[in-house]
Amino acid sequence: MRILRRSLMLGLLGVATLFSGTAPSANAQTLTIGVRGGPDSIDPHFTATGTHAEALKHVFDTLVWSGRGLELEPRLAESWRAIDATTWEFKLRRGVKFHDGSDFTAEDVKFSIERIPLVAGPNPTTIYVRRVKETRIIDAHTVHVVTDGPAPNLPNDFIRLFIVSSKAAAGLTRENANEAFNSGRAAIGTGPYRYVSWQPRGELVLARFDGYWGPKEPWERHVRREIPNDAARVAQLRAGQLDLITRVPASDVPTLRRDSRLTLQTVDTVYVFNLEMDVRERPNGLTAKDGSALPANPLRDLRVRQAIDLAIDRPTLAEVAMEGLGKPVNQLVTSTIFGYNTALPAQRHDPAEAKRLLAAAGYPNGFRIPFAFTNDRLPGDRDVGTAIAQMLAAVGIEAQPNGMPAAVFFPARTRGELSMSMSGWGTLTGEAHYTLSSLAHSNDRERRMGAFNVLGYANPQVDKLLQDAAIEMDEAKRRKLLEDANALVDADKQRLPIVAVSSAWAMNKAKVTLSPRVDEDTLAMDIRPAR
Repeated sequence: MRILRRSLMLGLLGVATLFSGTAPSANAQTLTIGVRGGPDSIDPHFTATGTHAEALKHVFDTLVWSGRGLELEPRLAESWRAIDATTWEFKLRRGVKFHDGSDFTAEDVKFSIERIPLVAGPNPTTIYVRRVKETRIIDAHTVHVVTDGPAPNLPNDFIRLFIVSSKAAAGLTRENANEAFNSGRAAIGTGPYRYVSWQPRGELVLARFDGYWGPKEPWERHVRREIPNDAARVAQLRAGQLDLITRVPASDVPTLRRDSRLTLQTVDTVYVFNLEMDVRERPNGLTAKDGSALPANPLRDLRVRQAIDLAIDRPTLAEVAMEGLGKPVNQLVTSTIFGYNTALPAQRHDPAEAKRLLAAAGYPNGFRIPFAFTNDRLPGDRDVGTAIAQMLAAVGIEAQPNGMPAAVFFPARTRGELSMSMSGWGTLTGEAHYTLSSLAHSNDRERRMGAFNVLGYANPQVDKLLQDAAIEMDEAKRRKLLEDANALVDADKQRLPIVAVSSAWAMNKAKVTLSPRVDEDTLAMDIRPAR
């Protein structure tokens, strides 16, 4: 199948090259890019998926902005400070207008914070406001956010607090919000672009908002064309139909780099592919190899999880499956993230030891398990997932590979239907607590932690470390708590870090330049006309 995909890609490239001289040139004031994935709605609070937030950052501003290296920057909040142990004060930018001409005020901030729990969808955005107990309006441009305890990371969480118009979105519910935003009626933001139209899995069309409070954008019109097929995305770029494409497949990097009409850029991102296992009593579809029932869930045995870890050859995945656009990792966050544990050793690849552990656990012949992974979200996800299934087969585990579109994968994962799965997660706030409290803390609605931990993992020591880190204002102490939590998560092996994702962009050299971001977001605000 890999050879077939490669042949198809080359064929499309040949056709694109043949006709590239006759392709109509794009309007100089229109920026058209090809993305692998787009939004799932125009409601920014619907899902926490990265491609969703990436698209809607053009329309809706956040209180705090995440810079290209994940540094915190003022946005709709000009400044912020902790005024006591449980209260953060945010001073709001004055003179900001919504796209309908109305004024941005503290009322819109309070409204946006309070609506998120009411409308969040399958990949909940509630993680960004989980520490908020109350929002108090002090005046039109000052809000006090009261938290459920000391919350040192609140400004980091607010990089995904999109502000919507309290007037345009008033009264909307989980049932009717998407329709109101998708039609444009409620899609009123303060961002540099205003919403024009959207076709699900198709084109998102935006127009420059000339009343924007910040620098004026050079593009009058911005079109984001969702093209999940890598070969088609590359072909349209080479045919002159696109100005820039995201997530260039690794196999095309050398070819595009040699094309004198194009510029190619790469960056190491904060996204990590990780594999998670169902440690509940009865996972879906997990059986003996003959299809018969097993007396117990083998994934509950640490030795089995260790065996799966040892079966995975991370350097080969990075160099072969990802064709060099990846790096082996030994924890759920990358080395640039606050709380990364530098003392943890590299993960080993030892198939013989994996087989010994399986036999010691009572599974000398292995077992059969469905293995799901995304196939359209991050570069290499399909090939990495397929290769992992082959590596597990080599130690006797029949992992049945099932690549899924992200739009199918994440709702199924949230429902707890995937016994073993792999997807990417990025530590977008720059601090390990964001990732660990979402994925490794036990699923605790009262504490609002573990929202993405749906497969039964619970370690009281991990929970205590993360609870303490959540309220520890001393930076050195908080770092140590997170480092220790990373070590315990590594020892438990319920969720296995696999490889960090590098990303590549290709663009029309004569038209655009790009300043890439480590979170992989591709924003029109970072793309400028070529000089």
